[in-house]
Amino acid sequence: QVQLVESGGGLVQAGGSLRLSCAASGRTFSRYGMGWFRQAPGKEREFVAAISWNVGRTYYATYYADSVKGRFAISRDNAKNTVYLQMNSLKPEDTAVYYCSADEFGVGSSWPTEYDYWGQGTQVTVSS
Repeated sequence: QVQLVESGGGLVQAGGSLRLSCAASGRTFSRYGMGWFRQAPGKEREFVAAISWNVGRTYYATYYADSVKGRFAISRDNAKNTVYLQMNSLKPEDTAVYYCSADEFGVGSSWPTEYDYWGQGTQVTVSS
């Protein structure tokens, strides 16, 4: 069982930055591929970014939705059981609730159905 807690959301002006954090419980965090998804009012949940699991390896893969490539960056710190989403050059259309998710031995899928665990979400609001 993995519990995920997101933090770092808030209100920011267009062009600004935020860093989201997702803290995971348990001692096997490095076995999990991690994803960030978002859901705006009246819209379906959509993929934002993902990072693969990396037990015993120095390399891990990252993936991004086209809408955030070059602006967002996902990273992980296995020693802290935490995954991050650095969001730069934010736009009003980035406004949504952002969810962290975990997929055991995941390679970084963009499909929400691949993920076994989800956090409660953190609100990001970008004003124009």
